[in-house]
Amino acid sequence: MTDLAIREPTAPPVDSPAPAPAREGNPGLLALPLVIAGGFGLGFTNTGIVDVAAAAVPILLSATSIGLLLATIWAAALSQNVNATVYGVFFGFYASYAVLSLGLTHDWFGITAAGAGPTTALWLGSWLLTIGLLTVLVLRLPWTYPLLLGIVDVALVLLLIGNLTGSTAATHAGGWFVFAFVALVGYYYVAALWEETGGRALPLGRPLVA
Repeated sequence: MTDLAIREPTAPPVDSPAPAPAREGNPGLLALPLVIAGGFGLGFTNTGIVDVAAAAVPILLSATSIGLLLATIWAAALSQNVNATVYGVFFGFYASYAVLSLGLTHDWFGITAAGAGPTTALWLGSWLLTIGLLTVLVLRLPWTYPLLLGIVDVALVLLLIGNLTGSTAATHAGGWFVFAFVALVGYYYVAALWEETGGRALPLGRPLVA
């Protein structure tokens, strides 16, 4: 007689839990503190608290510019196109300021002392146009974003007036608006890092345009 083996009933397969989706990186965690550092330096020089025109250049040319370039590439790689645009614009702004300052100081471009003022005015006007256009184009984002860029626009207008008229008061006022910009970027940085470390998202406001 052939013995019949008694087999344990086969348990139904248990589905293994799906792996949690990988979190996207946040380039703002790199970009925002370096924007703060660079803006803080510009605020000190434009208000006259530090009476050395190129005092902020070491920060801008190294930490801020390099960090914003990396953050722009990172955001673009994640298809965060709006973030890549904003970081790229500010990379161009900070890096070109550093090159302008060093170029005028060391005569890289053959610009005479008489031409330094108009060259700086051209630089300010170019960035006022660029960032002003960006301000309008982000109206569909939370209202703090166009507010941030609007502060930059006002600062650039005041600095341009100071450049064209020789008004120290206008230049210093522009510097204080730079500090206001730094304060708002600081809030963005706190909000980003707070949420990244497990905290609740901090409010950034509703869009101005639906």
